[in-house]
Amino acid sequence: MTALITPIILVGGSGKRLWPLSRESMPKQFVPLLGERSTFQQTLLRVGDKSLFGRPVIATNENYRFMAEQQARELGIEIDLLIEPSRRDSGPAIGAAAAYAKSLGTEAVLALASDHLIIGEEEFRAGCRDGLAAVRQGGIVTFGIPPTEPKTDYGYIRLGSEKIGDVRKVAAFVEKPDAQTALRYISEGLLWNSGNFLFSPALLLAEMARFEPAMATAVEEAVAKARRDGATVFLNADAFAQAPAKSIDYAVMERTDKCWVVPARFSWSDLGTWGAMLDVGTADSAGNVTEGPVELDQVRNSYVRSDGPLTAVIGVENLVVVAMHDAVLVGHHDDLPRLKDVVQRMSDRNHKAATEYARMHRSWGSAEDIGRGLHFRVRRLTMKAGERLVLQSHRRRDKHWFVVNGVGEVLLDGKTRTLAVNDSILIPRNGIHSLRNPGSEMLEFIEIQTGEHLDEEDFVRHEDSLQRPQAAV
Repeated sequence: MTALITPIILVGGSGKRLWPLSRESMPKQFVPLLGERSTFQQTLLRVGDKSLFGRPVIATNENYRFMAEQQARELGIEIDLLIEPSRRDSGPAIGAAAAYAKSLGTEAVLALASDHLIIGEEEFRAGCRDGLAAVRQGGIVTFGIPPTEPKTDYGYIRLGSEKIGDVRKVAAFVEKPDAQTALRYISEGLLWNSGNFLFSPALLLAEMARFEPAMATAVEEAVAKARRDGATVFLNADAFAQAPAKSIDYAVMERTDKCWVVPARFSWSDLGTWGAMLDVGTADSAGNVTEGPVELDQVRNSYVRSDGPLTAVIGVENLVVVAMHDAVLVGHHDDLPRLKDVVQRMSDRNHKAATEYARMHRSWGSAEDIGRGLHFRVRRLTMKAGERLVLQSHRRRDKHWFVVNGVGEVLLDGKTRTLAVNDSILIPRNGIHSLRNPGSEMLEFIEIQTGEHLDEEDFVRHEDSLQRPQAAV
């Protein structure tokens, strides 16, 4: 049976409201917030029914490309990648995805956020089937969530009277309300706006051309002039940059008269704040949700998480405490809306932990800081089988590599040396070097840098067989 719907999974944003677990270098969609799999992986599995869904297309940027590939590979799921050259908000992102899907001859596109929680897989698929009936009658479909409480950080949907089966015409999209207005919306039967959409790509682009002609022209040109490398499509940067930066809600959904809504029968959360994590977690008798090695004493209605350090919390209530190896968050529930601004201030002051994890993911593997001083830096690096580092040198630092797992092949100043477990090598400053993993298992090694400059700015690239810009090691 031919699949009816092409899933477009949107992978972008830094998730500052879930700092320090979510950061620019490793946003929340790639982090296992709940359980062992990330929300991105859960989203991939959610559209795994091949009788209904086609091959997923991941709309993302160059920074997140390799994390998406790796996490899809872990599930054994093949994906296409649509690489956005710049951030232009969800309007151009979804528009470009629609133009790409249209070029494939897709009947319908399901645009999904990669960082949402959905409980009820079969109910979700049933909602997609219901929505497909409205798409076939010329509708653009969103998914509305019956409210469980008067949320002030969600938009709402007012239902019209027209129906196609269980699908209702949208009368209006309503902005995020205050608490009293949210209570009234619930009593009037309004639904939360989940921000996920099902549509014909041709219709979405036609409506975009109607309301945002510059955006529609830009995204269609970006796809028409895109460069393809296997399953990866690189949108044309010049064309895409001409698209106005605007959300899909403001660009199309709140202006079209063709919008319908499926009242969802599944549970949903956008997992946008630590308060949402408290809502969806399993609470103890005192209303606390905990993750990791934590100990509580006389604590109530709090979310306490540790991703490493043993964490004790005593005699407080209504707090969020998140402890990681390099950063800690402590805040009252009512004050957490200010977290995004706090993270921005820390970033402006060049605190690396505001935006970067100690462990950074690269195309070839990962690099994790495990110790640092004035003139030294210690890192744990892993390299996937068959991968290699770009040929490089450093002017102001030396490096020592110690292999602790696997086999590495080092090229230093034109000479090759193979390193096994317990072998080491000195890479002197100005030494032109590279490293390859010729084995079938992960290569793991410890790197000790010494010198007066230990950041990635001290990096000279001598060649790159991948023919693309590559970050320093």
